[in-house]
Amino acid sequence: MNNPYYSISEYYKTKYGEKIYKLPIKLSLTCPNRDGEASYGGCIYCSEDGGSFENLPSYLSVEDQLTKNKAYIGKKYKINKFIAYFQNFTNTYMDLHTFKEIIKACEKDYIVAVAISTRSDCISEDKLDFLYQWKEKTGKDIIFELGLQTANYKTLEILNRAESLADFIKACNLINKYDFRICAHVILSLPWDDIRDVRETARIINSLNVKEVKIHSLFIIKGTKLCQMYENNEFVMPSKEEYEKNVIEFLRILKKDVAISRLVGRAPSEKTVFCNWDSSWWLIRDEIVKIMIENGFVQGDKSDDKIYKKIKGDM
Repeated sequence: MNNPYYSISEYYKTKYGEKIYKLPIKLSLTCPNRDGEASYGGCIYCSEDGGSFENLPSYLSVEDQLTKNKAYIGKKYKINKFIAYFQNFTNTYMDLHTFKEIIKACEKDYIVAVAISTRSDCISEDKLDFLYQWKEKTGKDIIFELGLQTANYKTLEILNRAESLADFIKACNLINKYDFRICAHVILSLPWDDIRDVRETARIINSLNVKEVKIHSLFIIKGTKLCQMYENNEFVMPSKEEYEKNVIEFLRILKKDVAISRLVGRAPSEKTVFCNWDSSWWLIRDEIVKIMIENGFVQGDKSDDKIYKKIKGDM
């Protein structure tokens, strides 16, 4: 049975010739959306963990976290090559010297790439220049993970993102000058979005040379502003069926060469009041795949470039 979308595992096998796994790294840092540089309070869905639920403690050095995670994950999944993944909060929100040191700590034979999770408004040319030189020296790939979430600016304001679609576009254009990979994060069950926003988000990604996408469902984590809003009945979550419909439409519009890291995420049940409609993430994934296969849908069959070629051919 052929996969109806281009999975990141397929890309890894083509690029590196074997299975690849990410080693998460947690740093002691914050976010300009929390400390007042951009705003206060952070995104309404973000917890005090900053998006990292299962990471080792941040007081451990980068090298220690890599070593410990490699020993556990490598043995469990029989993996030999890894991506060092700086995951929590904003991993370019630091001075240049500190940034250089944490990247240099990833100069290990078993590390094939470094993935840096950060905000679009925290991309600077001095750090990009260093990363380019480091990549040339070590041969390791660079991946920037940027949170777009949605193309709907009104929803971004509700989420208190404190960064705009224009910030995302500007960051992608700058990163693309260095030929680094970009992974865009999107949330496809936002209560304030509709199917038109899903389509527009996919089209924006198509236009910006984004090479990877990580699709999320919206978790509601205890203690967050979003949790307070949910308990006050300020919004209604979309149904699981609506989420699956959104994901399928998103994939069909997305270009076929954009690798998909996930179709749905997960969070610890003890830390959430809502997560994946009390269903398992893999069951939702399998339902999406089943619907696509049964209907003959594949990633990119409604993409803008394909529509453009058809129109051009009719002229």
